[in-house]
Amino acid sequence: MNDSLTLTRRHFLRDTTIGLTGVALTQLLSNEAFAQRIQHHVPKAKQVLQIFCPGAASHIDLWDHKPALEKFDGTPMPGGEKEVTFQGKNGNLMKSPWPFAPAGQSGKQLTTLLPYLTKHADDIAFIHSMTSRSNTHGPANVFMATGSVREGFPAAGAWASYALGSLNDNLPTFVAITDVRGEPPNGKANWSNGFLPAQHQATMLAAHQPLRNLPRPANISADEEQATRAFLQRLNDAHAQRNPSEGELRARMASYELAARMQLAAPEVTDFKSESATIHKLYGTDDSNPLKSAYARNCLLARRLLERGVRYVSLYCASRASGIDGLLNWDAHRTLKTDYERHCPILDQPTAALLTDLKQRGMLKDVLVLWTTEFGRMPTHQEGTTGRDHNPDGFTVWMMGAGVKGGVSYGATDDFGRRAVENVSEVYDFYATVLHLLGLNHERLTYYHNGTNRRLTDVHGHVIREVLA
Repeated sequence: MNDSLTLTRRHFLRDTTIGLTGVALTQLLSNEAFAQRIQHHVPKAKQVLQIFCPGAASHIDLWDHKPALEKFDGTPMPGGEKEVTFQGKNGNLMKSPWPFAPAGQSGKQLTTLLPYLTKHADDIAFIHSMTSRSNTHGPANVFMATGSVREGFPAAGAWASYALGSLNDNLPTFVAITDVRGEPPNGKANWSNGFLPAQHQATMLAAHQPLRNLPRPANISADEEQATRAFLQRLNDAHAQRNPSEGELRARMASYELAARMQLAAPEVTDFKSESATIHKLYGTDDSNPLKSAYARNCLLARRLLERGVRYVSLYCASRASGIDGLLNWDAHRTLKTDYERHCPILDQPTAALLTDLKQRGMLKDVLVLWTTEFGRMPTHQEGTTGRDHNPDGFTVWMMGAGVKGGVSYGATDDFGRRAVENVSEVYDFYATVLHLLGLNHERLTYYHNGTNRRLTDVHGHVIREVLA
């Protein structure tokens, strides 16, 4: 008999040891206790909820009050009379169609178009001086999600998954909840694993997309299935130990193993029958507007995922442009007033309900909430329209929850909201702050790829300590 095929006692003991070592190592790597060891300092947050409004939600109509726009409405913008932006020439200054009013104990001036969300003003830290490196939706969306205007880089949630691991063995570490109206510009590049191992890519879920369950065959018992899976796991781990260079294969195997475990866990997460009538009313899941009710169910799904230990949830409100300005997203080039009076009620109640629900359940001590969009809008109207063009030079994002000082504002745009002029910030600063709250030093969280140590923050970024509690 060929010696290479002979199973000796020595071979048996060697292979068994390798297999058991692999099982132990796999368990260790997925364990929360191990994740704590790679954190650089004590974290303030364990999980992240990122609410993303693609299409460039207008800062000067929602969060960034500009009295000068009201005073000089209808007049040329000083120094910008001949300015040409993304879609062409701009007209005169245009005030917001909706009044602003003081909100909360802080008295923060916010739009009256979001009556539910503005009730959370005292818990929010606004960053009014954000800037982008692109004025085009696709690259700017990807930039806000990954820190790169080019596709192929890991999303912030993928970095969190890579660094911290899972809080739940049966659900993904990173989930992207897509809007019923479709994916954001550049689609899956917004939640890609990039060059990180495959298991760190987000799993797409949505309340409006039923999960397809693959039931166990009737002639296979639960114990038999479990034993088969355990045996296969031992074989896979032994193979991985003997072939350490096949990291990508192991990552894909881990993804498929998670998918199998999700067959049992995920259907329960998306089943809202256990939620009370009070919760459904709070979120607006039965609203007569189908777009609002669909987004409300996604908000409820986000809470249920976080409640069950998903590390990073990206929740999208609206989708890619469809050729009809403003119909599907916040890209209000032509009819700002009509578009936002359609979009804001969809965002407002469900998002505010999600924040309220997280707060009353005590989850905000562990969950960091982010609100982002890819850039802002111009303080002028586009020539021949009543809408606003793209503005990457100054806009607003915000955060609240674990480790965040509420009721504060950081940075500022000029009197008209055209450009960031005080504490000018970049996406790198934003994510340096997010990683800091997760217990990670953004300069030390790296992954070797194509001859260099890559970072979420590239070679930039500083922690915005003014928004930290």
